[in-house]
Amino acid sequence: MKKAFVWVMMGILAVSMLAGCGKKETEPVISQPVEESVAEPEPEPEEPKTPEGMARSYLTGEWIDENIAAQRPVAVMLGNTKIATPQYGITDADVIYESAVEGQETRLMGIFQDYANLEKVMSIRSCRHYYVHWALEFDAIYAHYGQAKYAVELLSQDYVNNLSGLDGSLEGTMYKRDSGRKAPHNAYTTGEGIVAGIQTKGYETKHASDYTGHYKFNEDDSTQIELTNGQDAAVIAPGYLVNKPWFVYDSETGLYKRFQNGEAQTDGNNGEQVAVKNVIIQICGWSRMSNDDEYLDMETMAGGNGYYITNGKAIPVTWSKDSLQAPTRYFDADGNEITLNQGKTWVCVTEDTYADKIAFYASEEEYADR
Repeated sequence: MKKAFVWVMMGILAVSMLAGCGKKETEPVISQPVEESVAEPEPEPEEPKTPEGMARSYLTGEWIDENIAAQRPVAVMLGNTKIATPQYGITDADVIYESAVEGQETRLMGIFQDYANLEKVMSIRSCRHYYVHWALEFDAIYAHYGQAKYAVELLSQDYVNNLSGLDGSLEGTMYKRDSGRKAPHNAYTTGEGIVAGIQTKGYETKHASDYTGHYKFNEDDSTQIELTNGQDAAVIAPGYLVNKPWFVYDSETGLYKRFQNGEAQTDGNNGEQVAVKNVIIQICGWSRMSNDDEYLDMETMAGGNGYYITNGKAIPVTWSKDSLQAPTRYFDADGNEITLNQGKTWVCVTEDTYADKIAFYASEEEYADR
């Protein structure tokens, strides 16, 4: 009996030992930390840095001395008949307007931002009222030598700050005559004369604090506006009948060189050819002021069509002007206001009657073979 009990207990113990040896311990599960991917924030584009003491010109979009940028420009009427050329000081103008006057001759208006040190500006001619409309768009002080009778009332308005060569208070102060030319093509002034004239009249020389400028310029100094969908415009013919001007694109400088009367248009001060970055053709309705004379009236606020040309390409635009002193705005085919390249601009106001004379050419050879 005892032996039997002993054997049973030994068997139970053996089974227990075997069971203990066969059991595996469960290893603890250690959770690994999951790294969450956090998106790096996109760097915000840096605002263009303003060079110290500089501001963008309202006329060219380029960086200039902030004191010069804040001052009102001077718009000067310039003769453009063959006998009145070469003009003096024209390469210093930041914006140039050209429009027909009586007899289909054209007259120019040069708008100067930095005028105090101008060497000589000639030949200064008389006012036509529609040029005052354009000068007002730039908050400019308007310089001229006399005026057509249709401009007298407009020039008398308080909002027109003008410097007339027929104003006795400016005689000998601002305007002089060049003995090498015949009147009326020999009236001229200088930067010193302009400053003296403005002081004599007591005109404000600074823009109002809420002034926002005229054109919308490209503000990226490292790139330029390219009119990739525009038509080729290596040569521009704006459609004037008498001086028959044209512009030729210089791919090396990126500028349009100006020609008229069969030759380069140059500046008598320095002999340089006039060249600009932008050309705007503004097609404008017109009429005669009276059946008794040939003075014209340009419909400066009626709106219309035109072209913007830069870097060898041209696109069609529309234009509008909301009030006498409001700037003319130009819009592309999608209705967006156009952005101009930085630099000088020549505005050709072409009568709608002669819009079919406006032409663009892909090369100088094509222009020569027209």
